[in-house]
Order: sequence, then structure tokens, then C-alpha cells
Amino acid sequence: MSTFDHTGLMQQINNHLGPFRKNQSEAMQGFGQLAKAAMAEGTVSTKHKELIALAIGITQHCSGCIGFHVKALVRLGCTRQELEEMLAVCVYMGGGPALMYASEALAAFDALSPAASA
Repeated sequence: MSTFDHTGLMQQINNHLGPFRKNQSEAMQGFGQLAKAAMAEGTVSTKHKELIALAIGITQHCSGCIGFHVKALVRLGCTRQELEEMLAVCVYMGGGPALMYASEALAAFDALSPAASA
């Protein structure tokens, strides 16, 4: 069974959006500022905000979102147990389709975790 290649997907997204970022720089800078402000450490930690963002990506069936938010969670030191507990909530709220994307998130976590590159 092949694993979904989130690293490749994230690279493709970045490559395809490169010209868009250049041509629509003001809009993209605004989006970047919104992301920075929304994800900033506050009363709710950045890690918890990334877990929320990943949950939304899963329930909205967005593979790109899964890749980028799992990558951020790995960088923030998210544990597999924290991820799995959040995924259980996704499955509770999103049913079978969320379960399929939860599997994708687990595969992305395994592929993007430091142990995977060792």
C-alpha cells in the first residue's frame, strides 16, 4: 500500500502558488498576516491552534491542509498521542469521511516526524 506523499503535495502547492503570490502580492501578504496573527501564541497555544487548524482541514477534506498543519505540529513538538486524541474528536464530529482523512493525517505525521528521516 502506498503512502500519500504530503511532502510532494506541499511542494507542488508552493510551486503552483508561486506566480499567484507574485501577481497577487497584496492579497497574499494580507493572507500571510492573517495566518500569522491567528496562529500567534496567546491564551491558546500555537500548538493547540495548529491542532484546531488540522481538525478543520480533516473535516473539510483538504489534503494540502493536512500536510502543512501536520508539518507545523511536528515542528511544535506535538506527540502522536495528542494527534490521536484530536483525531478521535474529528471522527466523532465528521464520521467515516473524517476517519479516512484521519488515516491520512497519521501517515503524514509518521512521514514528517524526525524519526522518519533518521
